[in-house]
Order: sequence, then C-alpha cells, then structure tokens
Amino acid sequence: MNIIWLGHGSFRIEIEDQVVLVDPWLNGNPMLPEDQHAAATKGATHILVTHGHFDHIADVVEISKSTGAPVSGMYELALHLHGEGAVEGNAFNMGGTISIGDKVRASMVPASHSSAAEVDGVRRYMGNESGFVLKGEGRTIYISGDTGLMADMTWIGDYHKPDIGILSAGGHFTMDMDMAAYAARTYFDFKVVIPCHYRTFDALEQSAQALVNGVLPGTSVIEPEVMQPISL
Repeated sequence: MNIIWLGHGSFRIEIEDQVVLVDPWLNGNPMLPEDQHAAATKGATHILVTHGHFDHIADVVEISKSTGAPVSGMYELALHLHGEGAVEGNAFNMGGTISIGDKVRASMVPASHSSAAEVDGVRRYMGNESGFVLKGEGRTIYISGDTGLMADMTWIGDYHKPDIGILSAGGHFTMDMDMAAYAARTYFDFKVVIPCHYRTFDALEQSAQALVNGVLPGTSVIEPEVMQPISL
C-alpha cells in the first residue's frame, strides 16, 4: 500500500489493485507543483469526496472525465458532481459501505465541519460533511476529512478499529495538532498517524511536532511530503 500526499487534504492511495483519490485538489493547490498534476492522478480508479468546499472538489469533475474514475460521496454532493459531468459512482450516506473494485471497501463516517459549493454564483448546501474508513490489504484507514473533535470518534475507533489515521490537523478550519493528538490517544489505537490540511496557508499550523509529542508510545507519526509515497 502506498499513501501519497498531494498537499492540503488531498491524497492518492494505492491499495490492492485500486488507485483511490481522496479530495484531489490540483489547480490552485500551492503545495502541488503543476508538473506533478498528471502523476498525481495517473491511473486513478476511483475518487472519494468528503465535502463540498472548493479546496476539496474544484478539480474533481475534470479529473473524473480525464481518468474515467467514478466519483462517490455524500448523496447530495455526489449527485451534484455527477450532474456536472463526473463519472457516476455511488451517492451514499452515513453508515453506508461501498465496494471499490473487488477487494477494497469504503465506509462513510461522520465529520464535524460544513459543506457547501458555489453553483451559478450561489452557495448551495451539499449534504453533510463526512470522513471515510477505507479497508484493504488487511489494513484499515480512517480518513477524518475536515473535522473538529467529536464524540463520534469514540464509536468510529471502537467499531472500525483503524490502524492508520489520516487526520486533518492544521487548526483554524479543523482540529489542530494538539486536538489531533488527543483524538489519536483517546479514541483510537493507531499504529500510524499521518497529519494533513496543514502547511498550505499561513493560517494553518506549519509543524506536526505537537502531534508527535502528544500521541501514545508505539504510535508512529509520519509527516508526509508531497508526492513521496508512504509505503505501509
């Protein structure tokens, strides 16, 4: 399995025989050089979207069209993107689980954020914000999406038992590093934590040291570098 950060909250996850893009943001993403855009999306087999903010969906329709990758996510958001021309995947909802290929499963779980997109100059509600639990290769990945701390993390950790956590931790719009560390040690039993949604803008945290310092012994925090695979 390779987990590849595309900067901000965007990931390329190579798992089993699938290449899953999560919230792929290319154009305007200050962390992802333009000459890396093609490599970031090459061979994509599926796209998962967590919520409707521009830094998570701005390029989804075009990526879906160019790669043929279907788009799945919250019912209202997925239907909107399908209507804009994205290849149809699954428009599903909290508690739902979909198949990605024959061996990978993605379950939708709650997040605590907001979700809207501009449509014809008007901000439109895009259904609830979400996270995902991705299972394959004998591993379970919790992808928090943009979220603050929330009580739902209790059952997500207990029920799904993820061993890898991809946590939005830049503060201002999401948990900060201290909060992410609290979540990791209180609600989960992660072996690996990968922070994201940080370093992109000045308003966000620039270092994950507080997360490194705050997790339980035995939990490895891997600070990702853009387009550098984390092989697990």
